[in-house]
Amino acid sequence: MAKYTKLETLQAMKETGMVPVFYHKDVEVAKKVLEACYDGGVRAFEFTNRGDFAQEVFAELVKYANENLPGMIVGIGSIVDPGTAAMYIQLGANFVVGPLFNPAIAPICNRRLIPYCPGCGSVTEVGMAQEAGCDVCKVFPGDVLGPAFVKGLRAPMPWSQVMVTGGVKPTQENLEGWFKAGVTCVGMGSNLFPKDVIAAGEWNKIAGLCRSALEIIKNVR
Repeated sequence: MAKYTKLETLQAMKETGMVPVFYHKDVEVAKKVLEACYDGGVRAFEFTNRGDFAQEVFAELVKYANENLPGMIVGIGSIVDPGTAAMYIQLGANFVVGPLFNPAIAPICNRRLIPYCPGCGSVTEVGMAQEAGCDVCKVFPGDVLGPAFVKGLRAPMPWSQVMVTGGVKPTQENLEGWFKAGVTCVGMGSNLFPKDVIAAGEWNKIAGLCRSALEIIKNVR
């Protein structure tokens, strides 16, 4: 079951402003990346359900975080159905993220007081997700919708809390654009985890990228 409360999880997302998004089939590599993100100041981390036996890697990752990385909140991403959501919640997921909004997932998460951040690509979808109890909605794909979508959404719905994923880069210009538009936090994947850096095991570089991105976010807010 989740180690952190819903309020603690949402607060960590809001305070840091960034949720790294990562998948790797090797649990030892995943642990090193998780630890590097932690060293870089990250406190909410999304492991994605994107490969065979991902649940086995995730289970070990949650145990590792709970035992060695105090305050690191690990959630699961790429969830599209309630059965998979329930399985990962049982394995210790502190939050559930999806590329789409499936109304059947919301009650599974609400019953256990776990944040569900569904992927939404329209104002209507965001509104429906909010009605289902989703505190933070994921705007996806961000590189297609752009900051103007977030700004437009929040004009008539200023209470909306948005996490954008896709098209987010650890640069001043990119992050300033998103936060000026009104996002609560950003999800960032490949730009934080260059393949050559992962292959070389240069974990300090990942920590540095996280640290730099968080510093930019702090300054542009």
